[in-house]
Amino acid sequence: MMEIPEATRRQFVHELGERSVPTAERSYYLRWLRYYLDFCHKYHHLPSEDESRERFIRKLSEKNQKPFQQKQAAKAVGIYWEITERPHPDSSVPETAGTRQISSWDRELLKLKECILTRQYSKSTLATYTLWVKQFREFLKYVDPEKVTAEDAARFFTHLATKRRVAASTQNQAFNALLFLFKHVWKREFEGFDGVVRAKRSNYIPVVLSRNEVDRVIAKLSHPFDLMVKTLYGCGLRLFEVVSIRINCLNFDAGILNVHDGKGKKDRTVPLPKSLMPELERQVRRVAGLLEKDLATGFDGVFIDGALSRKYKNAAKQLPWQWLFPARNLTLVPDSGEYRRYHAYEKKLSSEIRKAASSTRIAKRVTAHTFRHSFASHLLQNNYDIRTIQQLLGHSDVKTTMIYTHTVPSNTLKEPVSPLDF
Repeated sequence: MMEIPEATRRQFVHELGERSVPTAERSYYLRWLRYYLDFCHKYHHLPSEDESRERFIRKLSEKNQKPFQQKQAAKAVGIYWEITERPHPDSSVPETAGTRQISSWDRELLKLKECILTRQYSKSTLATYTLWVKQFREFLKYVDPEKVTAEDAARFFTHLATKRRVAASTQNQAFNALLFLFKHVWKREFEGFDGVVRAKRSNYIPVVLSRNEVDRVIAKLSHPFDLMVKTLYGCGLRLFEVVSIRINCLNFDAGILNVHDGKGKKDRTVPLPKSLMPELERQVRRVAGLLEKDLATGFDGVFIDGALSRKYKNAAKQLPWQWLFPARNLTLVPDSGEYRRYHAYEKKLSSEIRKAASSTRIAKRVTAHTFRHSFASHLLQNNYDIRTIQQLLGHSDVKTTMIYTHTVPSNTLKEPVSPLDF
């Protein structure tokens, strides 16, 4: 666990006294602060950002910390922010060059965040780009951002390929992150990469389960994880897509599921499995019952993106906007003091899938995405058109979908013949 710098610790304890926090409780506030700094270090968050605190409190909710503990933790982080924004009372020496460089990088990261949010990119893109910029910063040993050039980026890409031996897709991800940084944040040229060592592309073939193996894994799962995996496999969804389903995404009359804000912020529709509809309808009734209980306890609603929450002010407390798979506990929003409900956590579902697959003794690496691979492969095995599968998966390019031709026996695909021979 990360240690709190001694000067910060003294200021923090002094501030607790100024706020009349009982002496017996001060150790708890210090513990929350250590947990917060450790959380930010582990997940590459900036301790000075609102979003970092929100994610920290959400993590506490996921770990079943009680509401009063979440409030205590949020207060501890708030006090930490206040004392770190002030000049240190014991500081008689001028700021060092290294400190100035680190703070300047933090400012660049805030600019990066603003640019990404302005363009309405997804939160996962924000997290990924921020992570790569931080790694680039560390590679350059915190050199002044104003002195960074495209040649520095070229050295970083070569380092990824030769020293860290990352996959080609990982190197491309880093390239896109730094391209965005140079082009949209710094407004600088980003060229001259002809001599960069490229990571080798591997001929990756997805892991696919048989239908029997799919059923065996699902049989080991308890509710609601069994229904979530059935939806993953039955509709060919990504992990974040299944946890993000709201009640209004389900159209039982038409037999379709509307997938909103998929990868690349794209929407699509997929057929709802007929065999799954009764279970999904029961789940909707469960959510309706949970909503009634929440409203009776002064519930502030589910989390909704800012623009939608302003447009539909009462939507957060209405059934159509509730998550199909809600989180077990409410989450405290630190700034407003509201308690809102988040959707089921992706990591929890992934963990349950790993445990279920392990108990079946299936000799394959089974993840949430394995069910999406299996969905596509089983459709192809039943002679579905590759373009149809592309649309159902939400792929931009059919080349991405063509990988599934390697997961089915060649004799199951129809050989091309002339229409004169039909």
